[in-house]
Amino acid sequence: MSETFVEIEGRTLKLTNLDKVLFPNGFTKGQMIDYYVRIAPRMLPHLSGRNVTMVRWPDGVNGQHFFAKAMPSHAPDWIERVKLKDNTYIVCRDLPTLVFMANLAALELHVPMHRIADGNENPDDLVFDLDPGPGTDIGTCCDVALLIRDFIQPLGLETRAKTSGSKGMQIYARIPPTMGYGGTTGTTEFAKRLAEGLEAAHPNLIVSKMTKELRTGKVLIDWSQNVRAKTTVCVWSLRARGEPTVSTPVSWEEIEASVNTPNLRFTADQALERPDLWAR
Repeated sequence: MSETFVEIEGRTLKLTNLDKVLFPNGFTKGQMIDYYVRIAPRMLPHLSGRNVTMVRWPDGVNGQHFFAKAMPSHAPDWIERVKLKDNTYIVCRDLPTLVFMANLAALELHVPMHRIADGNENPDDLVFDLDPGPGTDIGTCCDVALLIRDFIQPLGLETRAKTSGSKGMQIYARIPPTMGYGGTTGTTEFAKRLAEGLEAAHPNLIVSKMTKELRTGKVLIDWSQNVRAKTTVCVWSLRARGEPTVSTPVSWEEIEASVNTPNLRFTADQALERPDLWAR
């Protein structure tokens, strides 16, 4: 096993197997780590305070993968952590921690909607995960995304969108800090009612239930991401697909233009060249 030592922001890290190919197009572990180093200023604000679930692909995207919630036993003492039930999770606020996770071949980083490490158990946002069924594509997701935006914006909630880095996309809406997950006015119930209402209004386009038999020719609005235990892929995270695609912020103008001509797929190099539409 080849290894090298680097110093990042005063922390010494051991990096291993930098030449290992992780994607069929030749994208290596070293390139993956380099991507996360370069995207870190944009990504860290969205990771900060949240418990991270890593999806690790030690042998690349054509090999076996596993969801890693628990912090590895060999993690250095300086990495921030939070204990939740039976797992101790990594909390990532800085570049050394991000590089540590990348060196574990954690291609994907998933986070909840709340910042538990900051003592905040209420979500920052609503999220709607749009998953195109057979016979549809991300262009159809764009149609649904615009319907969600047009419903939410009159409520005075800021909406943002990103690609999933896979087939679909996610729509986020900033909510009051006191809204919470539960109860009749919480995000779980609100998201469910919105999804069911849009399904009733557009039955040939939208489905709100996970049942596979119902999804052909339609887009699933997965409202169940608005649950405390659920996570969603973090903005700017890589995805384990045939190429190193990225969950990338997109503008509403791009979404409108992609309804009939879908063009919302971005690799790591392309994502780095784009503006930071989710900057705060």
